[in-house]
Amino acid sequence: MSLKLVITGRPNVGKSTLFNRLAGRKLALVHDRPGVTRDRREGFGRFGDMDLTLVDTAGLETAKIGLEADMRTQTLHAVGDADICLFLVDARTGITPLDQVFAEILRKSGCPVVLVANKTEGRAGRDGMLDAYSLGLGEPVAVSAEHNEGMGELFVAIVDAAKVAGLDSEEQVDEDDEAGKPLRIAVIGRPNAGKSTLINGLVGEERLITGPEAGVTRDSIAVDWSWDGRPVRLADTAGMRKRAKITDHLEKMAVSDSLKSIVFAEVVVVVMDALSPLDKQDLQLADLAEREGRAVVFAVTKWDLVRDKAELLAHLKERLARLLPQLRGAPLVTLSGLTGRGLKRLMPAIESIHKDWNAKIKTRDLNDWLKSMTQRHPPPAVQGRRIKPRYISQTKSRPPTFVLMCSRAKYLPSAYKRYLINGLRDDFDLLGVPIRLIVKAGKNPYEDKKDDG
Repeated sequence: MSLKLVITGRPNVGKSTLFNRLAGRKLALVHDRPGVTRDRREGFGRFGDMDLTLVDTAGLETAKIGLEADMRTQTLHAVGDADICLFLVDARTGITPLDQVFAEILRKSGCPVVLVANKTEGRAGRDGMLDAYSLGLGEPVAVSAEHNEGMGELFVAIVDAAKVAGLDSEEQVDEDDEAGKPLRIAVIGRPNAGKSTLINGLVGEERLITGPEAGVTRDSIAVDWSWDGRPVRLADTAGMRKRAKITDHLEKMAVSDSLKSIVFAEVVVVVMDALSPLDKQDLQLADLAEREGRAVVFAVTKWDLVRDKAELLAHLKERLARLLPQLRGAPLVTLSGLTGRGLKRLMPAIESIHKDWNAKIKTRDLNDWLKSMTQRHPPPAVQGRRIKPRYISQTKSRPPTFVLMCSRAKYLPSAYKRYLINGLRDDFDLLGVPIRLIVKAGKNPYEDKKDDG
């Protein structure tokens, strides 16, 4: 059975903890502070014999304007798309007026609701659970998401709700299995650079909460989308400041979550504010993505606010080539996420560099190239003996990785390695792609004879 399960409730009742429990791993940030989750986060899990699409939502608020209102809108969108809604209440504090308000909202939504009383461990939790009957949503399921209690009863309640709603597991299809694996893109950058606005502009809806204040996004939120018939998974990340400025524990957790998104991405989009581009932090983030072996695209947002566009563009290209030579030729796209200008150029740039990131070069072509390169500039002699490159082959792609066999490998200067890497980049059109060159020494055929003697 495959179901879309939306977890909702007021702030700080344990929604993200239950989300992580059902997903089987820590995907959502969990903190004692209310309001940590803001955007809706999706994940996948297996609960018993059920395949679940899980949606963690922000705590329901009554505010009509501001950030809390945007969070409420995102939550209600998620409820509207749900197969079953898990409505969490805190058994320790009992039922509050806010719980009553949103129980009525869920009743009117028409979505099947399973009432879950969380934090029922201990006497205080068991006593408070009885208050949940007053919501009129049926018998509450007593669980403790943190301590993994009551999961069996919750499984039975979900199965019963699915049967009552007439949901058939055969009608549910895993989109990733049917359409193939999505292209994974992580959108990173400093706080308030326009990352969430950029993603909203790409997908054509207000999928992520945005605002003028920095730090609106905390979790790394995955947004599934389709571009030109191809499945894409966009990961919006929290803005990353310089390490020395990060003192709050929650911000440290958010940055750690963002770094994980880079590791699991295929292409990383480094978003820079056109009014203060190529800050030291921007360079460090791009360098981090390159060291992780990810393809990198630079996106300069808020381009509509720039007066002398040609001069700034030339300046940015010159600085990128000089300060990030390891990413020389990486695509630079200027755009405005708010107006949509330039957005159409971003995905073609991503697809192009992703293709180069997956490039595979024939061994014969590589060795013809190696012969030409060494004839043009032979390796230097070290201690009176020349280093002789003999053979090169590509061992893997994503990113392109090459192994060079040569005599006296440990003496090959790093400058000559850079010469070969730059040659690979230019001659095989791998501009902007991280390239790995591993130098190995061939086995000495006389070594065994020395041991015998």
